[in-house]
Amino acid sequence: MASIEGAKPIGDETPYGILVVDDEDAILESLELTLGAEYRIFTATSAEEGLAVLEREEIALVLSDQVMPGMSGVEFLERVIDRNPRAIRMMLTGYADMPALIGAINEGRIYRYIPKPWEPDDLRIAVKRGLEVYELSSENVQLADALAEANERLQAENVYLRREVEARYSFDGIIGDAPAMQKIFDVTEKVAQTDATVLLTGETGTGKDLLARAIHYSGPRKDKKFVAQNCGALPDTLLESELFGHKRGSFTGAHADKKGLFEVADGGTIFLDEVGETEPGMQVRLLRVLQDGEIRSLGSSDTRKVDVRVVAATNRDLKKRVEEGLFREDLYYRLRVVEIELPPLRERSSDIPAMAHHFLDSSAAKMKRTFVGFSNAAMDRLVAYGWPGNVRELANEIERTAALAGPGETIGLEDLSEHVLGTAASRAAGSGNDAVVLAREVDAPIKDWDLNRSVDRLKRNMLIRAIRDAGSKSGAAERLGIPRQSLQKMVKRLEISDAEFESTEMPPPSDGTDSNA
Repeated sequence: MASIEGAKPIGDETPYGILVVDDEDAILESLELTLGAEYRIFTATSAEEGLAVLEREEIALVLSDQVMPGMSGVEFLERVIDRNPRAIRMMLTGYADMPALIGAINEGRIYRYIPKPWEPDDLRIAVKRGLEVYELSSENVQLADALAEANERLQAENVYLRREVEARYSFDGIIGDAPAMQKIFDVTEKVAQTDATVLLTGETGTGKDLLARAIHYSGPRKDKKFVAQNCGALPDTLLESELFGHKRGSFTGAHADKKGLFEVADGGTIFLDEVGETEPGMQVRLLRVLQDGEIRSLGSSDTRKVDVRVVAATNRDLKKRVEEGLFREDLYYRLRVVEIELPPLRERSSDIPAMAHHFLDSSAAKMKRTFVGFSNAAMDRLVAYGWPGNVRELANEIERTAALAGPGETIGLEDLSEHVLGTAASRAAGSGNDAVVLAREVDAPIKDWDLNRSVDRLKRNMLIRAIRDAGSKSGAAERLGIPRQSLQKMVKRLEISDAEFESTEMPPPSDGTDSNA
């Protein structure tokens, strides 16, 4: 007869430990001879002695007689569960009392029983199968521990990432000290704590997406999903599928059911960007969601309720589109429960320096470069430029500048785009007498080839002329197209005295040796 190979621990050369408990020495000797070649055998002649072995040895399987003096086999195996719950428990019995066997199996949670007398090969097979179960149990415990550790780590990472997202998209993360932005923050912080539908309006690039996320992550739905969809990016049929989902076979290419974004965002917030681009049919579907909180997938006749907060945005004049019959009036009023208009960047140019430094820091981190900041001349140009693309254009300009800047740590005029330099110079130069001053400076003999000093001379002359002509610093700042704060800083830096503003004559051109230059 072929020999039966015993079970072995995976990745371990030490054989499994087996505890055999019986009050007859002959049976213990027989079992040790049968199993000793494959396993480490520990014997005990009583239950108490067996429990002592369990305390000091690593036991994978316990084989106990059913009837023993003192503590019975069933009682002993119940005690084994407390000491070593994963050990496989088997019972030797010479009785054919089935009710007693069933009770023993249930009470002692016994893997199986071995009748006396036994066949050695049958016993080896039974033990091997029991130890294979023990091996699987050990692997499951290790996997469960690893999974619990991974889940704990993942939860910690999720908490960290959620805090990062909340910090990134909080109102504190939006740069804006201008009075117009402070008013917006006051409104949005209040509305964020409600479920009111919000309509964000303003030119492209003013930060409507960022404000929508701040509303979500500052409100009670912040632990739920925030999903966004640009309504102008897809044709009507595909947009309907994206927002409301579809059933398999509802149109060509619909090979499986798909959830829509309204269903995905259930309990959270959906951001409908460029909602003014939607067609009349889609407007009807959106109106139903806002009125009844119900959606219906393409190809389905069933509706389902969703609890979704809607934040919409548009750069269109929706009121005008309503008058033109291009946008439903009832949907317009449903969307603008609270309307927030974001001002263009040119109307809050005092925020440009802080924004520019923020974008420079972000770009430097991504590119692994180091920048100190901007030269005064470069910052003046950034502030003076009109930024038709608003904050998005400013961010792109700073990123481009950081990528192409020279080895120096300061961003100068020469690092800015030509269109920013040209437009800024044109606005700063203005017209009339200011243009004459600029022409005079261009045509004058160049005595000092230092660019920064030459630019400062031009700034000095233009500031003095502008303040004289306008009669005030506020008027001069408006004429030059720069914030009043920037004008005051330049006056202080260039050391222009009040007496020079009152003089009827322009200061003489500098020969390059003037300390004020």
